[in-house]
Amino acid sequence: MLALGQIGALGDGPLSNLADRAADFFEKQTEGPDVLVGALPFDPSEPAHLIQPERVLRVQGKHDIGAIPGLGGVASLQSAAGRILSVDSDPAPADFANAVAAALDQMNAPGAALRKVVLSRSLKVTASHDFCAADLMRRLSVDESVTVFATPLPARGHHPRALIGATPELLIEKRGGHIASHPLAGSARRHKDTAEDRNAADTLLKSEKDRREHAMVVESILDILTPYCVELSTPEGIALRPTASMWHLGTRIVGRLKNASLSSAYFAGLLHPTPAVCGLPRKLAHGQIMKLEPYDRAFYAGAVGWCDSAGDGRWYVSIRCAELDGDQARLYAGAGIVPGSTPDGEVAETAAKFRAMLDAFGIDRSKFSA
Repeated sequence: MLALGQIGALGDGPLSNLADRAADFFEKQTEGPDVLVGALPFDPSEPAHLIQPERVLRVQGKHDIGAIPGLGGVASLQSAAGRILSVDSDPAPADFANAVAAALDQMNAPGAALRKVVLSRSLKVTASHDFCAADLMRRLSVDESVTVFATPLPARGHHPRALIGATPELLIEKRGGHIASHPLAGSARRHKDTAEDRNAADTLLKSEKDRREHAMVVESILDILTPYCVELSTPEGIALRPTASMWHLGTRIVGRLKNASLSSAYFAGLLHPTPAVCGLPRKLAHGQIMKLEPYDRAFYAGAVGWCDSAGDGRWYVSIRCAELDGDQARLYAGAGIVPGSTPDGEVAETAAKFRAMLDAFGIDRSKFSA
């Protein structure tokens, strides 16, 4: 979907009444496409950034992403790596490891209620020129197993901001009376050597810790969706979900609604943030994230997507992404912490998850400590 220009915007408000505000917007709409597109923040109490575009194009098959209007013009042919001035960890890997240890102490304490918390870290990248979204999207789209996105964010200062990424995770899709979700939890780094890569996949699939982490996410989503469905199932069960850089455990969930008039925005509001990006119990995990992470996630680990006046829509979890702000970018990676996790293991997992974005930015991982 290509949404071009802007003729309107959804007013501010919490995620809990997103569907009502969207319905009210469409009811008052007099011109333009009956679609809202954009991003939902990680914190459901913060406002989303959803706009009504001037034009919407739906393109099937392969096409030149660099030629899409509004993405910064024709992609630069010069080496992206030559334009990178600095890459700084925030927090430092050692500090992230300490945060993981603190979360594990919380979970392992007698009578602890916290079952899982997802902690993230970031890389702050500075370049000699403004980043080109078209260039980055072209590089990210080489991996056909992910959904590539670029969406504007509220302006800050003189530079337009954007969220760009390549997510493997579907939060919710609604078409008529049918819904689908494809949560991921439990990950392992991929390898160039075929035998080593296959071993990593097999080890992940058999891992008790990772399967337990994954089950928490799936069970939570099923529990939330069940009251709204005539049918709800996981036809393939738990399965390996590969991207170019990572193996994930994934479970596709499909259902048929009792009330087809409920919108995709309604279900996005119910589900987000899932235990895949927050933890369990949700409120307790959210509090730990606020305490242990040194920055505001903003739209990282939120959702990107669209909804229309009929209630149909598709929302993806905004992971494997970066926030662009002129010649500055912040890349994010997160990992689910459960009993059995280790600080060193989570540092390694987040380092592996940076790989897709680092490659897109043309950054040599061997030249700095991630």
